[in-house]
Amino acid sequence: MRMSPDVLIAGSLLVFAAVVTVAVIVPGVTIPETPSDIHRPRTDLEATGREIYISNGCTLCHSQYVRRQDWDLGAERIAQSGDYVADQPHLLGTERTGPDLSQEGGEHPDDWHVAHFLNPRHTRPESIMPPFAFFAPDQTQALIGYVQSLGYQDADYRMERQRKWKEEAIRAFEAGTDANVEWINSHIPDPWRKIPNPYPTSRAGLERGRRIYQGFCIGCHGKVGDGMGPAAPRLYPPPFNFTVLTDREISGGILYYQIMNGITGTAMPYFKRELESEKIWDVGNYVAVYFIGVTDADKEPKGIDAAYEGRKEEAP
Repeated sequence: MRMSPDVLIAGSLLVFAAVVTVAVIVPGVTIPETPSDIHRPRTDLEATGREIYISNGCTLCHSQYVRRQDWDLGAERIAQSGDYVADQPHLLGTERTGPDLSQEGGEHPDDWHVAHFLNPRHTRPESIMPPFAFFAPDQTQALIGYVQSLGYQDADYRMERQRKWKEEAIRAFEAGTDANVEWINSHIPDPWRKIPNPYPTSRAGLERGRRIYQGFCIGCHGKVGDGMGPAAPRLYPPPFNFTVLTDREISGGILYYQIMNGITGTAMPYFKRELESEKIWDVGNYVAVYFIGVTDADKEPKGIDAAYEGRKEEAP
């Protein structure tokens, strides 16, 4: 067949029609409009927050659709068509510049989101998300309501846990430093309390810990670990002040467990999905050396040293 403008245009239209048919028409006709097992209607506040989410272009960076090939950080559940039966338009999103939000509800308490929307760098120091400090308080609350609904009934379950533990965390904090430390440590399994940090205190290890601290922790806990980071004024109970642990017996295992699991109900998130094991040990040792003033990272016996560990050296 001789190529001509008419043939080129006709072929392009046929290809376009085929793509629309396969990607739009066939799914639209065949996908059932049955709510999924986690679906529930949104409240008026959540619906208002969704409109704010749309009007500010949040879906341009955040997806709300997890496919099997996307199974990664934050993927608690493969998305189902029934999750979106009430959404017009659907906010599936294809750009994954930011984390997927399909199950974001209940991952953090409300006050964390207040600080996050004011300036994302306050809670996530390396975030590229723009600040939304121009929102009126009622707009922020509506947007938080929508974000906390993502995941529907699964999100509701996580929010119940956040509210339950926030009450206990506030009660412990207001009871004073000793009671607060005891309350936090009382929820750490006993074997973890006895585990020393398995990595030696070295310049390289402390530098890795400093880098992790600056990238994940400094916004809440502050430059000197006193809990006075830029997010602190909007968080209650406030971020933990590591310097109060100076005269207490705190093992590397205690620090590791808290960094790994977080403290539900507070702004302290879990990092077991984002930081591999050594990074958690390193940042725990950084906190122990520079903010608490004592570390058990060099406690013996430690078993067989990892191959990469160099000669013994004095920590700076």
